[in-house]
Formats: sequence, C-alpha cells, structure tokens
Amino acid sequence: MDNELKVGMEYAVEHIVRENETALAYDSGAQEVFATPALVSIMECAAFTMAKKMGIDTVGTIVNIVHKKACKVGTKIRSVATLTAVDGKKLTYRVAVYDQAGTVLGEGTHGRYIIDPDKFMSNL
Repeated sequence: MDNELKVGMEYAVEHIVRENETALAYDSGAQEVFATPALVSIMECAAFTMAKKMGIDTVGTIVNIVHKKACKVGTKIRSVATLTAVDGKKLTYRVAVYDQAGTVLGEGTHGRYIIDPDKFMSNL
C-alpha cells in the first residue's frame, strides 16, 4: 500500500449529532444545537483519520472555519477533508460538514503537522 499523502486525497466520516455535542452541553451557547467546537472536532477527525489510516501520525495546528447553519440532535452529518497542500511535514486541508440533505453546516481550512508520537510526547 502506498502510504504517501497526496494533494487531492479526500476522506469522509459520518456521524449522528448527540446530546453531549450541543452548544448548551459545551457551554458555548444556550441552544440545543450542534456546537461549533463539536463541528471543528468532526472536521479534525476526518483530516486526522485520513493520515492515520495510512500509518501517519499528525497533530492539529490551525483551524479557520465558518459555522454557517445550525442542526439539531439526531441529525446525520458527513465531514469531508480534502488534502490541498503538502509542504514537508505541514498538511493543509479543505474541510466541510454537510447534513443529510447536503446543506453545508460549516466549512473552511485546517492545518496539521506530521509527527513522531514518541518524540512529540517526550518533548512535552
């Protein structure tokens, strides 16, 4: 298996919004809708998992997103990460989350950095 990350690669994860992922549960708002921190998390999950499935460990370094639309608990969502740049160990992704109707809930960019887990943890 070729374990080289290449620009244009895409990875998606599906998820059902849970009660513990609402703005109310995160203390990031007063409504029982999918929280922005949870939206970011599912975006990171898609990008992280793309690399991890290839045996590559990464850490997140930057997130720049717009949370465009709310959704409620029980909504089926799909997070898609598309690798847009590889600069040495620096990875850049376009990320987006959609509801089951295909409506964009949030989108933006996400940066990750390739690490050696043992070396990374020993430097903390």
